Amino acid sequence: MIAGTTSIRAAIAGRRFRTGLSSCIAAVVFITAGPDRAAADLKLCNRMSYVVEAAIGIDDKGATATRGWFRIDPAQCRVVAQGDISVDRLLLHARALAVYGASPVAQSGSDMLCISQANFVIAAARDCRSGQTPVAFAEVKPSQNDDGHMVAYLAEGAEYDDEQARLAAIQRLLVIAGYDAAPIDGVDGPKTQNALAKFLRDRNLAADATVAPTFFETMIAAVQMPSTHGLTWCNDTPHRVMAAIGADDGKAITTRGWYRIEPGKCLHPDIAGQPKRIFSFVEAVDPDGRGVRFSGKPLVWGGPTTLCTRDTKFETNEQGDCASRGFASTGFGEIGAGGGEGRTLRLKMP
Repeated sequence: MIAGTTSIRAAIAGRRFRTGLSSCIAAVVFITAGPDRAAADLKLCNRMSYVVEAAIGIDDKGATATRGWFRIDPAQCRVVAQGDISVDRLLLHARALAVYGASPVAQSGSDMLCISQANFVIAAARDCRSGQTPVAFAEVKPSQNDDGHMVAYLAEGAEYDDEQARLAAIQRLLVIAGYDAAPIDGVDGPKTQNALAKFLRDRNLAADATVAPTFFETMIAAVQMPSTHGLTWCNDTPHRVMAAIGADDGKAITTRGWYRIEPGKCLHPDIAGQPKRIFSFVEAVDPDGRGVRFSGKPLVWGGPTTLCTRDTKFETNEQGDCASRGFASTGFGEIGAGGGEGRTLRLKMP
């Protein structure tokens, strides 16, 4: 078993890579022990409550190549390498889709190999070029299943089976879309069914839409549309942007980031409960993850309220003396999205 998490922002925005433990869900990769060399097609199976994208690395005779991305929905498997594979080492990196924001990633590893944000094949994966980012890959040793495939499983600490992983993934996307399906536990019940029924009614979908192979695409598309609940960011710029949220429950302000929003897309961050105030900070970044400047100034959308952030994935409810705790002091803007009222924040060029 390989355990740990990878910096979301480093992996998705191309910034400095760090590792750390998630305070919410400790994600792990369960790799069934098996032979050192694969004997047939390699399949990855997703038992996480997240839609993930995977990249593989092949290390053989002193050369290392990487290839990605392979999207895998919860409770699904996908062939990521065909035919007999006879190589020194097989390696894996996985990331959750950007719609999940500061979510855990399902591996740790000591091999820092190059990836790109879009689909890629990199022949010399230990020497990153412009637009490529080094991230952690973990060695995998899959086992052979009954149909002859070599299989490795992506899983998280809850150890869901396929059915539970799929339901937990639906619950998670319902919550992000603004429907009350919490807790995210993979257990069915009236609360989950009521939230799912309302989601289907709101989009004029039939009850059997949940079993369609494109249902997760439908749910993700819903998360990327303006919502009548909470906050929605819509990126009307030509740049990728990274966003952070702050929520004041009357006792403390909790900040969390980062959420990646591509040009022309919207995203609805998950906000628990009914906060009294909500704060937002957004920064435009280039393909290498560096802050974009416009007319000599950083292209950001914030405000006068100083809250704590850091370059990598983070969540904190302590907002005093940011620097002494390894955080940066960042100016957030307060928005009127508390009390369940919806608010869409459109990000435009100055």
